[in-house]
Amino acid sequence: MKTEVTRIFDILPHYKKNYKPKDDVVVGKENGVWVKHDIEKYIEKAKNISYGLLKLGVKPGDKIATISNNRPEWNFLDMGVSQIGAIHTPIYPTISEDDYRYILKHAEVKYVFVAGKELLSKIEHILPDIPSIKGLFTFKNIATEKHLNDLIELGEKNPAPEKLEKLKANIKEKDFATLIYTSGTTGDPKGVMLSHYNILSNAKAVAHIPPFGEEGKALSYLPLCHVYERMLNYCYQYLGISIYYAENMGKIADNIREIKPDILSTVPRLLEKVYDRIVDKGRKLKGIKRQLFFWSLNLGLKYELNKANGCWYEFKLKIARKLVFSKWQAGLGGNMKVIVSGGAALQERLGRVFTAAGIPCLEGYGLTETSPVITVNDFNKNGWKFGTVGPPVKDVEIKIAEDGEILSRGPNTMLGYFKAPELTKEVIDKDGWFHTGDVGVIEKEGQLRITGRKKEIFKTSLGKYISPQLLENRFKESAFIDNIVVLGENQKFAAALVVPDFEHIQAWCKVKNIKYSTDAEMLKEKVIKQRLQREINTYNKFFGNTEKIMRFELMDHLWSIETGELTANLKLKRGFITKKYNEQVDKLFK
Repeated sequence: MKTEVTRIFDILPHYKKNYKPKDDVVVGKENGVWVKHDIEKYIEKAKNISYGLLKLGVKPGDKIATISNNRPEWNFLDMGVSQIGAIHTPIYPTISEDDYRYILKHAEVKYVFVAGKELLSKIEHILPDIPSIKGLFTFKNIATEKHLNDLIELGEKNPAPEKLEKLKANIKEKDFATLIYTSGTTGDPKGVMLSHYNILSNAKAVAHIPPFGEEGKALSYLPLCHVYERMLNYCYQYLGISIYYAENMGKIADNIREIKPDILSTVPRLLEKVYDRIVDKGRKLKGIKRQLFFWSLNLGLKYELNKANGCWYEFKLKIARKLVFSKWQAGLGGNMKVIVSGGAALQERLGRVFTAAGIPCLEGYGLTETSPVITVNDFNKNGWKFGTVGPPVKDVEIKIAEDGEILSRGPNTMLGYFKAPELTKEVIDKDGWFHTGDVGVIEKEGQLRITGRKKEIFKTSLGKYISPQLLENRFKESAFIDNIVVLGENQKFAAALVVPDFEHIQAWCKVKNIKYSTDAEMLKEKVIKQRLQREINTYNKFFGNTEKIMRFELMDHLWSIETGELTANLKLKRGFITKKYNEQVDKLFK
């Protein structure tokens, strides 16, 4: 029944044929109200967008760019573009002007769709420099610009059903379907070419994970321009699961309480913040309530799968779930059946404690070039192990090269880099193995454990290798540390730039009756420096003498995508950071 979905747009008739009618196939919030779309409306809008694009002269292979937050219209356009053989090129809403210029030129984009005025202001002055661009549409109403509805209306007035069906019939599953530019930590973005087969093989390979059916709801907040969320977006539709798009990062908690989702895909950063807020609330409790909270928390941090801790532990956990963890569940809507984390390493303690709380937290691994999932934890036998990213998904192979690099091969491996055959040859060898650039080991039960990023592992002047990611992930467990980058290549020791968690420091100062002025001023206070040093000392105990952080410099502001230290999917831009803060880095090693 489900094998008929071989091209992205096949999801629409599949949905209509196999699932009960519902009004909330895709849902977005407009002016404070959830606006729902059923499958009939979805199909009709996609069809008219196809007609409209054909009337504008769009041909198979033409690039259509979107720069937008998550919204139902993204899907209507995605399907409308896909079923005429054009190439959807989604672009992050948070990148620099130089990256916008590079991508729009490099991809030879023909039409651009932007969410609204704010994003339009980022690109409108560079559009005249790009000769391939024929026009622009918006998803929100702007008096001076054409709206998506204008394109739909154009399609309604110029139907071309026979032409559309002929185009669809000519599209093969292994045809180029989408061009996704990697955010990259260095150099120009690379355009990853993915086929229908690439991305759908991945959506089908993870379709067994949600422990519920078409009655379920997913909350989507990660950018649809990122292949991780986009693939899951297709997976949800393939399974008949309703998709609700969060308003923005700041409203996620409110949206969760409103819609009570069954599944959430996330990056570790959000889970870290949720955990920190929960613990902060626990610290404010008094007496027996506070004791009970931290008893439950410590119990959860020791959680093992398959009741491996024994009956007495499970009995205590039952009490903790009823008295404390039930409130965690309520805070996440009360229906959350699984959280899937990807994009960066998840702290092992978070996987344990959320699962102990009755909210299973699965971690996966992959890259844009692999559509993206290579491995993921699941509910099958030997499918889940804390601290690992799970076994490979169906039809994907993995192996570890002699130098420790993780290699993968399967139907999810990209067609190649756009206009860059030499770069493609560098990462896909003659036997079809994709070289991930990550290093890891395969556990005896078959799960993959990531131990670092090949290019980021550095050697000290004493000849000792250090994997900065492992250290950073451990140090970020501290409530006092928001972010950290570990440095020390060719130096005698490892050191770090540390971004404090100012919110937590402020709360700590209040408890200690320390007057708080500004973030920058507080970092000059001896008592704050000493408190951070204690945290560094605590987490240094997890590492050997050659890996310990011997010196650190405190940053007086948070790092973000906007200030340049983080990529669009919240990874550290190490090269940028060391260049931007070269004075602080120099002080570390003087």
